[in-house]
Amino acid sequence: MQGRSLRNHLMTGVSYMIPFVTAGGILIALSFAVGGYEGFKIEGSIADYLMQIGGTAFGLMVPILAGFIAYSMADRPGIAPGMIAGMLATKIGAGFLGGLIGGLLAGYVTNWVKAIKVPRGLAGLMPVLIIPLLSTLVVGGLMVVVIGQPIKALMDALTGWLKGLTGINAALLGIILGLMMAFDMGGPVNKVAYTFGLAMISANIFEPHAAIMAAGMTPPLGLALATVLARKKYTEREREAGKAAAVMGISFITEGAIPFAAADPLRVIPSIMTGSAVAGALSMLFGNTLRAPHGGIFVVPLIGKPWLYLVALAAGTVVTAVMVNLLKPDLPEDALRSSGTEV
Repeated sequence: MQGRSLRNHLMTGVSYMIPFVTAGGILIALSFAVGGYEGFKIEGSIADYLMQIGGTAFGLMVPILAGFIAYSMADRPGIAPGMIAGMLATKIGAGFLGGLIGGLLAGYVTNWVKAIKVPRGLAGLMPVLIIPLLSTLVVGGLMVVVIGQPIKALMDALTGWLKGLTGINAALLGIILGLMMAFDMGGPVNKVAYTFGLAMISANIFEPHAAIMAAGMTPPLGLALATVLARKKYTEREREAGKAAAVMGISFITEGAIPFAAADPLRVIPSIMTGSAVAGALSMLFGNTLRAPHGGIFVVPLIGKPWLYLVALAAGTVVTAVMVNLLKPDLPEDALRSSGTEV
């Protein structure tokens, strides 16, 4: 399988997973907002109901990821073995990484089973019985007996390492995550960082995802600020795009930076990566924590040390705006007049 195809399969799984994460994450955040971090333990409370619904949606993250990776590789027959592999990964404790590997394994095995020649009389049973049964048996057996435990051990080692990060080491992780979040603004590299943060939430490590959200909000917010600080460098259309970017930025939608990056990638992409690295590093240094998988500015009150978190976010935003404006030349006078900007 070519690397490009493998990446497409992984991104298919991630794209189907994101709506479950978003819905579940916002409901979990609402549960915390209503009842605090312990309110959901009160049976029958609003926080309890919100946590049940949100937790169920969030709990489907790994099975959906694995199921639709397998679907991308083997079409509909891959969904059942893929989702079962994802459920087993969750049950074993192999988490996101286990689900990812389980989905790929399910896709390969399902394609292998589909290629088996059977008598004409059994051909009708292949898609509804033989393929899902054999694929699930093989994939499930491998997940339980061979693959699951080594991946769990790897996840446990990663969890222990992350828990021990302090000072410069924590800041370095924040820089790496920040660079990844800004590099392709919602693309594959961004999604790898984001799903890593989700995996850490599942492991009860809440600092990395706080850094990831700050780094993901910074690019559109920084570009929106840039259009305000240096109006004469931007056309009227770009300034309108800046307003839209601001809304997307506070909502943790990094894709709001894409119009600017597409128009001027050599100046914009290094600028937003620098700002996001600053935001991610400061968030990790401050020890900010985030239990909700999504939510943007609306869940900042629920973040550990929220005022310091806003400092990290503001610092990254300002660095992005200043750097992109330093690199960007002024518009020609005729362009300024046509865009409605005073000269």
